[in-house]
Amino acid sequence: MIRITSSAFQPLNNRFGILLPLSLVFLAQSLVVRMVLFIKALPGMTLDPFILLKMWGVGVFYDCVTFTYCAIPFAILLVIVPERVYRHRSFRFVLHGVLFAVLFILLFDAVAEYLFFDEFETRFNFIAIDYLVYTREVVGNIRESYPLNKILFGIVTASAALTLLLRTRIDRTIVPSSGSLAVRMRQGLFLAVLPLCGLLFIDQSWTNVSPNNYANELAGNGIYGLFAAFRNNELDYQKFYPTVDDDTALRHLHELLAEKNGPLASSDHRDITRVIANPGPEKKLNIIVIIEESLSAEYLGAFGNLEGHTPNLDRLAKESLLFTHAYATGTRTVRGLEAITLSIPPLPGTSIVKRPRNEDFFSWGTLMRSKGYDTRFVYGGHGYFDNMNYFFSRNGFAITDRSDLAKDEITFSNVWGVCDEDLFRRVIREGSRSHAEGRPFFFEVMTTSNHRPYTYPEGKIDVPSGTGRGGGVKYADYAIGRFIDEVKRQPWFKDTVIVIVADHCAASGGKVDLPVKRYEIPLLVYSPAHVRPGKVDRMMSQIDIAPTVLGILNMSYRSRFFGRDILKAGAVRERAFISTYQKLGYITGDRLLVVGPKKRMDSYVVARADGSEREIMPREEDVADTMSYFQGASYVYKNRLNRLN
Repeated sequence: MIRITSSAFQPLNNRFGILLPLSLVFLAQSLVVRMVLFIKALPGMTLDPFILLKMWGVGVFYDCVTFTYCAIPFAILLVIVPERVYRHRSFRFVLHGVLFAVLFILLFDAVAEYLFFDEFETRFNFIAIDYLVYTREVVGNIRESYPLNKILFGIVTASAALTLLLRTRIDRTIVPSSGSLAVRMRQGLFLAVLPLCGLLFIDQSWTNVSPNNYANELAGNGIYGLFAAFRNNELDYQKFYPTVDDDTALRHLHELLAEKNGPLASSDHRDITRVIANPGPEKKLNIIVIIEESLSAEYLGAFGNLEGHTPNLDRLAKESLLFTHAYATGTRTVRGLEAITLSIPPLPGTSIVKRPRNEDFFSWGTLMRSKGYDTRFVYGGHGYFDNMNYFFSRNGFAITDRSDLAKDEITFSNVWGVCDEDLFRRVIREGSRSHAEGRPFFFEVMTTSNHRPYTYPEGKIDVPSGTGRGGGVKYADYAIGRFIDEVKRQPWFKDTVIVIVADHCAASGGKVDLPVKRYEIPLLVYSPAHVRPGKVDRMMSQIDIAPTVLGILNMSYRSRFFGRDILKAGAVRERAFISTYQKLGYITGDRLLVVGPKKRMDSYVVARADGSEREIMPREEDVADTMSYFQGASYVYKNRLNRLN
């Protein structure tokens, strides 16, 4: 039996004393990072002294908690190293090496946090976890966006300089005998109590110090957030979110999903199948759905932008059916692909595209394939990224990605993929092949050019490659214009519907958890022979795209989609869904109801003009609809009720 003696409560008076200077270095780094991010976020901050005091206080608390986790490997090392090794002169060099490594990691983390915040306006979260998985694309993106070699050289130089400055303090921690292994184990056990308490009693919810999301982000610690995201990449809706009993939720979901032209196929409220009956002959038209990377509605002149970056899309908007009130369901490409392909509201955690056991869904692809279409997912990058190839190939699509393009098909590429012009040329080639075979085709096309580092072929537009988001948007628009011009020359153009939509907006951070304005995306449906130009101002979600386009084709089918045909919806409540990884939002009219972990529910009035949000009491009907949609979607997903088998 291990006895706890008084010496066990003095771990910093012996060899464990090295943890004290390391903790001070860690806290200093955390303080500097928080200060820099605070200055960057200042325009969006609420400068309330009480909130700022809470933010800094909670932030320092999380810094301390994070250090107790980070100290675990050092504590283990100090426990197991024998006394003769510890006292040997050469062990000082080991400690110096440890100090250098710690300083390098902390400085690297500081730079990484700044760059991450600059891109996403949040500290490390699920996105950072995704990026750790796909290091090739991410490191390549950083290399092409920033002077990486200079940054690394600066970090190494600064780490070496600080090591020389602090090594004397580290040497002083090498003190006379620290006792036997048993004594060191008792001391180490005492130190282990701190991170254990943190694991059991502390989670990230303590960072919610204010209605201002920037303050909440800064109240956390980036490293803590990274590991918290790793632990919680999929959240059980029943356990963490507000619920009613499943029977009540599913019965109300039945009422919400019933359509004028799509009655429920069964009285069993677990079955969401509807029999969609569109009048008139079915049109076997080709469909090309172009999913533009990060194309916020606010970038288009058609939505009031005056910078002139999108002349082709603006012209096309006048010739198309333009949906002016469409919302992305999330903040990542895979969330947009999930919504467009499966027509399902967002679920807590990562997208279904990235989850295990994501095969055999009732999807837009499986439906079109059953109708005799050549169905294909065409992507400018490598489809293994974000599990896209696996998901699409098992849900009704053939795959064409960067690896399928011959060298002579690629005129320009960066780490994310081939330029949009090269991608669109391949789309036309695939369409012509299907047409020659006498088959209608349905393509989902995912672009990459409007993504940092915003590089593209020189001489195409008047903005130099690699100079920022404006150039990325303008080149994406240029490539769309070239594509439309070329498609018009194809014999299959007159029988083709082209849909242009964004996967998500360019940025989703803001003062609040779910800034509604930053989920607004463009949606155009272009087919001169079949779709009359006009504007539709009804609120809609990405999950409504498939049913709406199928309605344009007068297609009748048995549907397990959650979305509705906006053009035939009649007098129903307009609604949309938005989300982060943990917060789920239901918008109807000017109301936003947000549900989150710990069964939290918040309601806001949203001003459409500027996106400002004011907290109010939720309406009963909003609560019922919100829980039925999200709880019902979770139930259907978990019980495989929207699968083919």
